[in-house]
Order: sequence, then C-alpha cells, then structure tokens
Amino acid sequence: MSTYTEQPDGIFKTVCSLDCPDQCGLLVHKEQGKIVKIAGDPEHPVTRGNICNKVRHMAERIYDEKRLTHPLKRVGPKGSRQFERISWDEAIETITSRWKALIAEHGPESILPYSFYGNMGNINAEGMDRRFFHRMGSSQLERTICTAAGGAGFKHTVGGSIGADPEDTVHTKLFIFWGINAVSTNMHQITLAQQARKQGAKIVVIDAHKNQTGRLADWFIPVLPGTDTALALGLMHILFAENRVDENFLQQHTLGHEELRQHVKAYDPATVAAITGVPVDGLYKLARMYHETTPALIRIGNGLQHHDNGGMNTRAITCLSVLTGQWLVAGGGAIRSNSAYLSFNSEALQRPDLLVKRNTRSFNMNQLGRILAMKEQPVHSLYVYSSNPAVVAPKAGQVREGLAREDLFTVVHDLFLTETAAYADIILPATSAFENHDFYTSYWHLYMQIAEPVIETYGESKSNTEVFRLLAAAMGYEEQALQDSDEQLIRQALDHPANPGLQNISYEGLLEHKYIKAHRPYIYPDRLDTPSGKVELYSSTLEQMGLPPLPTYVPLKEQDDDGYLYIPGPAHNYLNSTFSNNAKHAGMEKAPRLYMNTVDAERHGIVDGDWVIISNHNGSCELMAAVGETVLPGVVVSQGLWADTSDYQPTHLVNALTPDRLSDMGGGATFFSSRVQVQKRHDVVADTAIEASAAL
Repeated sequence: MSTYTEQPDGIFKTVCSLDCPDQCGLLVHKEQGKIVKIAGDPEHPVTRGNICNKVRHMAERIYDEKRLTHPLKRVGPKGSRQFERISWDEAIETITSRWKALIAEHGPESILPYSFYGNMGNINAEGMDRRFFHRMGSSQLERTICTAAGGAGFKHTVGGSIGADPEDTVHTKLFIFWGINAVSTNMHQITLAQQARKQGAKIVVIDAHKNQTGRLADWFIPVLPGTDTALALGLMHILFAENRVDENFLQQHTLGHEELRQHVKAYDPATVAAITGVPVDGLYKLARMYHETTPALIRIGNGLQHHDNGGMNTRAITCLSVLTGQWLVAGGGAIRSNSAYLSFNSEALQRPDLLVKRNTRSFNMNQLGRILAMKEQPVHSLYVYSSNPAVVAPKAGQVREGLAREDLFTVVHDLFLTETAAYADIILPATSAFENHDFYTSYWHLYMQIAEPVIETYGESKSNTEVFRLLAAAMGYEEQALQDSDEQLIRQALDHPANPGLQNISYEGLLEHKYIKAHRPYIYPDRLDTPSGKVELYSSTLEQMGLPPLPTYVPLKEQDDDGYLYIPGPAHNYLNSTFSNNAKHAGMEKAPRLYMNTVDAERHGIVDGDWVIISNHNGSCELMAAVGETVLPGVVVSQGLWADTSDYQPTHLVNALTPDRLSDMGGGATFFSSRVQVQKRHDVVADTAIEASAAL
C-alpha cells in the first residue's frame, strides 16, 4: 500500500480520475497531510503538465464543507434532505437486513445497482461491485448511457476501439473535429492540433453549435442535429464520383466498397445539403480538402452518437475515414476510442461466473424512470454509486417520481448529498480518488496509469471496494473473490495474455513508473476483429440484426414534430453533474444558457439575457437566452447539468426534457434527439437576469 499517506509534506505523482479521455498525469502538493495544490505532471508524455480548471480546483471539492463525513439515515420525507448521523455498523446492518428480507420475499432480482464512471478507477468502477451483485443474483444494469451507440457503430466497421495514436497527430495536416467540443472535453487533442497548426495544419470543426472548439477552427461547419450520416454519405458521394478514393486500400483492406460506391450515388450534394444545412459548395470544398491533405484525421466525438441514429452516425463517419487510405499514414485515419489497446481482464475483475442464474433480468440504465414505475415484479431496492441519476438520467422527472416511492429502499454512496441522495434511505460517505488505490486506462491515449492513496480518508468515508467487502461479509458471502484486496484486484485485471498490448505492463512496473504505454501489436488495418478481418463497409452482421448493412441516413424519430431541435451539451467547467454544486465552478459557468439563432429569438420577442422556458411532453426547465449565430435556425443548445437551486426545485433540470428511447445500436442514450418549445418568461426582464444568475 502507498507510503504517500505517511508523508505529510511533498509532491506526489498520481492520475486524474475524471471521466475524460485525456486522463492527465498529476502532481499533488501536500502540506501537513493536506492537499494544497494540484498541478499537471510535466513529464507525462501526452498531457505534459497541462490540466483543466476542473482538476486544478479539485482540492476545493475534496475539502468542501458540504462533503459527507459519516453515514446518514433518512428521518423525513423523501427529497426533504432530512437525515441523522448513524454508525457504519448500523448502516451496514440496516442495508443487509433489508436486502435479506427483500430476497426472501421477492427474490434477489428485486434489487438493482445503478452506477457509472463518476470515478474512472477500474477496480472502484467495475470490480468488487460487479462481483458482489453477481453473487447476490440481483437485477443487472446495462451501463450504456455514454458511448454505447458509437462503440457499436465503430465495432461493426473496424472491429473494436482502435484508432490513431494521439501522439502521432503532431504530424497531422488536417484535423476534422466532428461532434466533439474538444476544448472542453479533450483539451490535449486540441493542444496537439495547435502544435501541428504551427507547422501548417488546418482545423475543421463540424458541429451543431459553434462552441469554443468551433470558434478556434479555421473553418466551422454548422450541421443540423442528427444528420451526420447524411453529411458523411454526401462527402463519400463526391469522393467516389471524382475518383478521389484510394482504390488499392479499398481493394486490400475493405469489404463492400463496390456496394458502397453504388449506394452513395443517392446522396448527391443537393440532396445532402437540404438534409444537413451544409451548402453544396461547402460539401465539395470539404471533400476535396480531405482528399488532397495528408495526414488527415477525423476526431469522432460523443455528441453525434446521442441520437436515435447515433450508431449509424459513427459508422458512416468511420467508413468515410477509410476511403482515402489515411489509416496507413501516421497521424491519419480516425480516433473515436483507443480503449482496446489497454483492455484488461474484465472477466477476472468482474467475475461474471459468480452469477449462477444465467437468465437474470437486466435493465438499460437510460430507462430508469420507467424501470422504477414498473408494477409487475417491481424493483424494491436501488443501490446508487458513482452516478447521480436524478440529474443525469433521461426523463429525469419520471426518475425523480420513482425515487420518491416510499416502498423503494434506496442507498446512495457518494461524496455529497446529491439530488439523488436526497431521496435515499441510507447515505454512505465515499472517498475521493486521491484516497484510493486503483489503476486507470485512458480511452484516448495509450498509457495505463496507477494511483496510490495520497491523503488519509476524509472523515469516515470508504471506497467502493471497501464498502462491497463489508456488505459481502454482512450478507454471509464467503467466496474469496469477495475478500480480495485492492492490490489483488489490480493484479488479476492485469493478468491478460489475450491482449498483447499489455505484454510490457505489470503491477510492479506501474508502481515504479506510474504510467506505461501499451504495446501496439499490429499496424492497422492488417488484422481487424471483424468477421471478415477487414474494414466492413458492408456489414452482414448489421443486416442480420435488421439494420442497413451499408451506412444509411435514417431521420430522427421526432424530426417532423413541431418545435426546436434541442441539444443539451456539456459545460466547460462541469463534468456531467460533477462540480455543479461548487460555487466557484458555477461562477465560472455564470448561467445556464440556451443558445438560439437571432431569427428564432426575434420571432418570440426574446433578447439576449432573457429568461426562457423550454418544454415538451416530458417536462420543462428555465434557462437564460444567448442569442446569436452560433446555431442554425430551428436549433437550440444548452450546456451543462446544473445543480438544483437552494429550494431544491429542479429549475434548470435539462434532462427533464430528454427522451429515454434507445439508440439504433448498442442501447445508447438519445439525449440529443428531442424537440422543445421555447417561450419568454415575462416575469424576469433582461436587465435583472444576469444578477439573478449570479445567485445560482
């Protein structure tokens, strides 16, 4: 175990735990046992000492006066935030005795875990917890809220999460950032692009909103939400029609290129321009630029996958990325995720063999509201950790109705009394990542990293792994797998001969070096994990699933409905709901804004700074209008998941409006495929709006 905690003063290497592709190397400064500064590690080969404000101010989150220090039990109505202190012994006894009773009366599937990656440490995010709930035989959770659709679309095309090495992109001459606000969500790819720009590289940004990334581009291309597949097909049409494809690459490394060549003839520039909002001359300019520039890289973002057609959007762009043979050039091709290079032994870590009943029911986490509303074989207990579904889950109003059920026994393990914890019966205080022992795998760069505890645990807080060991013992589960130490969990995960990328990575090596780069066992695309072993432009697997085998544009399900296309995007200073309860971060974000086009605002009599109400059949919320030309007419965009206000009313709850439909592939979320009505709030004038927002 770490000796860091035994040293009250010094500077210690560790890693950022946030759900971010950059996964920065950090230097934590301690004085008298307390963190006084968090800085980037300048020796880290990718992040090189640069970190975002979220991490820079993390110490304030760790020592926030609102942070939980001991277990609590509810003493008032659900949602009232009335709790009293209890001991850990009482908390564990209360939880396990209730679970034993529920299992005896309703069976273990009456209990449901709910979690995601609020902490990206692998053993805390998907280790002892999975073992525990497998052993219990509880209902299982399909954790698909983030990258499932894009991951499926990419996998059906190239076989898995592999792409260009970010370190090679210093040689790239054309960057296309497609559906990603990288300034806020992948800042080091921007740093690399800016470095390449000094050598003549150009940056193109394709997005529905001219956000910070769009503003730094050499060319920003606004696109109507959910039409990314059509745009990619239109570009492919031009590339094929003008003989701007790499025929040798297509012959050697792809399957279905002739079928695709015929298929894209239907996506002529005029048709695609009408669908996407991108002018015909812009289509020709981008297609020719893409053909004429090498290396050319497409950075495929998460945003475009959060649609009804999200898997196909990612698949179509991936198909486009192979047509000119850029994958064979260092700094060319595409990056969506590189997690396959660092894939560890998830079966050894999660132990699915402990789940005896193979047909145990499972639920998609995007549909928590309807799950909690079930009348037949309902969920009677919910255990929430590393997530805040009252804010982040789709149809958040229905989610909160479910959480308010008096017959639902809810346990929340978190650092703060979150909006979800307000509905809990028992709240358990969680450690921060700086108090945990864990290993980390980036899904962008190729470095595995390890973290040792830097500080003593805060108050009576405990890590996920420690809590599940306590729960297992109290439930009477005697399997060794439920007693393994954190070190044993990490060693078991790293023992993975099936992935040659880990051949040079060991537990001891990580402790010594703190980060080690994965070995790239082959040069793409010589050996792909697709049925054909090639890039599958035509996918028989998708055909068997009842989906188009070739990339095909399918409009959004609410495309023809009245109202504005609505995208609730990420904020610069929050990460989902994390940091939204911090006054400094809320102050940096200033106000929950709704970006809308000047033409649309004038039609409603809305001026910049007005408070507006946006609503649909799922709910409503209030945001401040930001009027301008950053979005196309007919489109509105917000940024960030804002914490409930002081009276605990979800005034700015944007996910009250989002649908819980599932994407075309992977069962992913469709946050960005809704429509809303917009109207001015007449009781607040523009002059007082900014002052009001400052109180948030």
